[in-house]
Amino acid sequence: MLRLLAFLVPLAILWFFFPIFREFWWLAAIFAALIGTSISMLFLRRPLTEASAAIVERREARASTGQEDADAEDAVVDGESETRADETRDEK
Repeated sequence: MLRLLAFLVPLAILWFFFPIFREFWWLAAIFAALIGTSISMLFLRRPLTEASAAIVERREARASTGQEDADAEDAVVDGESETRADETRDEK
């Protein structure tokens, strides 16, 4: 929401206070995007860092859960292969 505002406010200022940008709306959009990006990088760094940290934590949680499942499956498969190997030894 704040990032959208960082784009829309400069866009509105460019349109209302600089008449040339009413004709070249695409140029106003480019300048507003550059200004919005700059504002976002300067003033909205903390929310970006917090969001990134939350994403990393969720991915690590999913990876550890997936690894536990994989380990359990490997244990079951290894147990079955050992049982089969014992059965073939008994048959010989």
